[in-house]
Amino acid sequence: MIDLSLAGLLGAVIGIVVAAVVYSPLVARVEAAFRSRQPSGTPEEQATLAVELALLRRAVLAVDIVFFAGIGYWLAHRVAG
Repeated sequence: MIDLSLAGLLGAVIGIVVAAVVYSPLVARVEAAFRSRQPSGTPEEQATLAVELALLRRAVLAVDIVFFAGIGYWLAHRVAG
C-alpha cells in the first residue's frame, strides 16, 4: 500500500494553489515566445497556430501542476517528517 503523509498531501494542495497563481504569468511568457517565432500568414496558418497554442497552454498547465504539487509534497513531508 502507498504510504502518504497528511503533511505531504497538504503541501501538495498548497503547491497546486501556487501553480494556479503562477500559471497565468508563465503561460503569457511562453505564449509570447512561441508567437514571436511563428510568422503570421494565411488564415489556415493562423487556425493551426490557435490549435497549437491551446495545446501549449494545456501542456504548461499540466507541467505546472505536477511540478508545484510535487515540490509542495516533498517540502511538507521533509519539514513535518
